[in-house]
This record gives sequence, C-alpha cells and structure tokens, in this order.
Amino acid sequence: MKKNIILPKIKYIFLYMYSIIIIFPILFILVSSLKDNEDIFTNPWGLPIVYHWDAYLQLFQRYGMGTYFINEWMNATVPGSMYYDLIKDGKLEDPFYRDNEAKALKLSFYDYEYTRNFSVSEELLSCDRVFLCCDGLDTIAEIYINGIKAAEAFNMHIGYEFEIKPLLKRGENNISIIFRSSADYITKKYKEKPIWGATESLKGISHLRKAHYMFGWDWGPKLPDAGIWRDIYIKGFNSLRLKDVLLRQEHSESDVKITAEIEVERWSDTEASAKITIEDPSGELLTTKVVKIDGTKAYTDINIENPRLWWPNGYGEQPLYNVKVELLYDDKTQDVREYRTGLRTIKVSRKDDCWGKSFAFEVNGIKIFAMGANYIPEDSLLPGCSRNRTKKLIESCVRANFNCIRVWGGGIYPEDYFFDLCDEYGIIVWQDLMFACALYEFTEEFKENISLEVSYNIGRIRHHASLGLICGNNEMEWACVEWEMENFTPKLKADYIKQYEVLIPEILRKAAPDIFYWPSSPSSGGSFDKPNDENHGDMHDWSVWHGREPFTYFRKRFPRFMSEFGMESFPCLKTIEAFTVPQDRNIYSYVMENHQKCLSGNEKIMYYIS
Repeated sequence: MKKNIILPKIKYIFLYMYSIIIIFPILFILVSSLKDNEDIFTNPWGLPIVYHWDAYLQLFQRYGMGTYFINEWMNATVPGSMYYDLIKDGKLEDPFYRDNEAKALKLSFYDYEYTRNFSVSEELLSCDRVFLCCDGLDTIAEIYINGIKAAEAFNMHIGYEFEIKPLLKRGENNISIIFRSSADYITKKYKEKPIWGATESLKGISHLRKAHYMFGWDWGPKLPDAGIWRDIYIKGFNSLRLKDVLLRQEHSESDVKITAEIEVERWSDTEASAKITIEDPSGELLTTKVVKIDGTKAYTDINIENPRLWWPNGYGEQPLYNVKVELLYDDKTQDVREYRTGLRTIKVSRKDDCWGKSFAFEVNGIKIFAMGANYIPEDSLLPGCSRNRTKKLIESCVRANFNCIRVWGGGIYPEDYFFDLCDEYGIIVWQDLMFACALYEFTEEFKENISLEVSYNIGRIRHHASLGLICGNNEMEWACVEWEMENFTPKLKADYIKQYEVLIPEILRKAAPDIFYWPSSPSSGGSFDKPNDENHGDMHDWSVWHGREPFTYFRKRFPRFMSEFGMESFPCLKTIEAFTVPQDRNIYSYVMENHQKCLSGNEKIMYYIS
C-alpha cells in the first residue's frame, strides 16, 4: 500500500540567479512506499523483465573492526535519501530551521544501509543476462546480493548496471546496499593529499565524484546526503539488447535527414533487426523502416519532408517528433528506446570582428540574444525535486521571457524531465559538466571514472532539441590564471589541460559530435588565454556584489556572453518567520548569519541598501 506523507507546508523559493538560497526554507515532500511485494513489469513481447523496489534503512557507525548500530531499522523511501528518511522518521529535525544544519552535518559522518527481500521467478533466471540497474547511487556504495558482494560504486553522477544472475536464486532473495560516509571519506583523503576546492565547502571535494554543492557553497548549506537517489530495478535480457542509439540531423532547404546509428550488445549469433518509427508532432505516423543488424551495429537514414522546425522561446514554436527504435528478434521486440526530439540546427557563432570574437547561439541560421539565468539543484535535498516543481520553474522562466538556462557545474546532471520541459518550452540549455571550483588530480582511476560519467550523461541527453552547448567546468580556467589556490602545482595545471582540452573533447566527438563544446566558463576558448575577457567568449562579472560596484557599473560592460552575474537579497519577513524564532529576527543574529553562506553577505546587502 502506498502512503504519501507531506510535511506541513512552509515557504520556499527557487533560484533564478545566485541569490541566498540558503536563507530560504524548502518545502519537503516525503513519499513512503513500502509494499509487501515488489512491482514486477513483464509483457508477452519479450521486453526486459523489470523489478522496482523499496527498502528498509538503518544508520550505523564503525569503530575499528566492530559495528555500532545507532538505531533500529526504519522504513525507507526509494528513490530517496538518508536525510529524507531521518526527517520522516523523526530522528532529524528540519535541517533548514534555525541552526539544525549542524546536527544534520554530524549525521553525514555515519554509514547507512538499505535492505529488502525480493522474489525471483524462473522466467527471470532463464534470461541470458540479468542486470541490476542503479540510475543513481549517492555515492560510495557497496552492493550485496544474498550476502555476497556484487559491486561497488563511487560516482553519484553515473547510472550503473551490474550483472547479477550468478548471485540470484529462485524464490526469495535479499539485496543490501551500504553507503559509506562521503564526508568522512573526503576529510581523510584531504589529509592525505590536500587539493584545493571551493573555500566554503568541506575540504577535499575533488576527491569524490559527488555533487559539490552538498558539501557547502557560498549560497547553500553543508548537507552531504546519501542514498538511492534515482530509480533502481532489475532487467533480464535474452540474446541481445540495445546498447546505444545516436540520432543525428542533416538539414536542407526542403527536408531533414535523420540518421540513426544503432549499437547492440549480444550474447549469441542470432539474426536481428532494428525497427525505426517516426511520428510527427501531432502523433501521426510519418514513416517506419526496418534495418538488419550487422554484427553489433546498424545504420539507417530517414528523410522528413517539409519539416516543422523547433525554435527557442520568442522565436517560434517548439514542435517535437517522436522516434522509436525497437530491437527485433524472432518477430518479437527484445528492447526499445523512445525519444522525443525537435528538428533544428544549433551552433555557437564565433566570428572575428573589430572588438574580438563573437559568441552567440545560432538556431536555424538565426542568431539568438540569450536571456536567462543559472540553474542549480532546486532543493538541497534531491528527493524534494519533482517534475511538477521543475515545470513551475520553467514556466516561470518562460513568463520572464527566458530563452536560455545554464546548468551550473557544481550540482547534478538534471533528470530527463528537465530537458523534456526545456524542449517543450523552447529553453536552450547550456550544460556544464559537473566540475566546479576545484582542482582534480588526473590519475588513471579518475580518468576512467569521469570518462564513464561524461559518456553516460551526454548519451542520455544528447537527443534533446534544447541542448545547445556542453561546457567542461565552472570557473576553473579562470581560477588557474587569476585566483590564489593553495597547493596549486604545475602538474595540476597540466592535468587541467589533459582533462578539459584533451580527454573530454575526445569523448564528445563520439558521444555528441553535433553539440558545441566549450572548455570552461568563463573562457575565451581555452589554454588559459584571457579566460574572463569581455571581448571573447563568455564572462562572469561579480563586480556588482562581490566587488561592491554600483548597479550603474553594468552600463560600462559589453560582454559577448554574460554567463554569470547576480545580487543577493534578504527574503521576505514571512519566509524568515518560517525558519526562525522571534529573537533570531535580526540580520546580525547568529541564526541569520548562519543562514548566510556568502562571506560578509548580510553586510554587503546592507551596503547596497544603505
């Protein structure tokens, strides 16, 4: 039986520019969904067998070789997180209220375990391959099937697949996932090898592929969560499955040619084919084509005559075509991928001129004046995010005449529905990769880890019409040139080039050959060449706010593309009342200063309004 638990509503706000999100309490939505039997999805056409499951959770701390259990098992929400479950179970007070953040931070130094039993049928065991699919594990995870260690995970940004058939048995099985403390991990790693990271964060953020903002930022609290934060399920396959589908477009005056590059993973020499179906924006069937799989790959072209083009908000409509790719074997569908995409050309125009070099999105041959803001995670606790919440935000962007949004590199790669909504509403997405304000040591282990991360996420989002640019990182080229960073060595500077100007471009040439890549933000094009120059590339200008320049200062600046600027503000009194008691309601009180994460932030606000 499903039971929805919604905590009493309090005021919340989402962020358009970098304002003081930490001073705004957040609306919590907790969903408890613990059932006697798991959901099993099957169908008569041979599609993958899928198990979805919820779990129980406990937290514990290890001392030496022993284990000290802090409390008994409690019901867990999956997808969810340990903070959400602790709040739901009454073991943690609202971390956004007064100074409860400190109590929550202490709990991040514990380990957590999820467990549940599930039933396995003979049908599943008869499959050639059985995979445990983990769309999001946050972050250091050990996975056990029937008491045997099946896999490990070290990157919350990757969707993992682990083959588990040899560990399964018919009937009842058990799965347990232990999450080791990420706060404890980076603290110890930093002591072993101190590498610079954002000054407002816990030390050591670059040692772990986890959303950096969770360790604290100049706009957000230190709440390094843990748990199964995206869906988790089991799939069974016979003979073969789809491994990758790349859709490309070639535009001419009267038609658009869609090329489908299909790759399969197979465990037999069985003859198979791929069926591609395209529907127009109204849902009417345009064309169907079947192509034989040659080995592990297939290619096919489909022409769409008189195409309806996709445009950014304010420049035209956003018609979207449906593309379905089915893998056929023995006249049955063995696997399927479905995409919704818009037909458009999109590039970044960079042409020499009398000032320097232009930098502007160009859609269907028309230059776009970008109007928008930076996007950070909508909630410090990710289970608080939802499609409805994101839809309201994107609709607000449209009402504010946005046509562009930058996904900032210290958060997460957004859910698929974020890009769906940007497609629907005509919002061009500038997508940072999740590297921000930190140096990274380019070891072989790190190289392999981030290669999987970039390939996985770009492969997931590349078909979206809204995706206009992929950026390597937030502010690190600029930092290497102008910032003072402790323990910054020539080797780390060389590692920067290897990561952002060699490895990542190489990955993207295969994973997203038609999407423009930009090595950093801000940048003039890379290689440490004047990375925050207003005459080339993009620019971050915090002279107003951090530099205490007057608002009229902006009249003097003429950047080619201003990708960051902003100003903090105090929240309204009703919002303040939601996270304070009367004695806290002074801007210089301990609680108000505690909610202000920017150095001298409240004093800066007073400077501007005085």
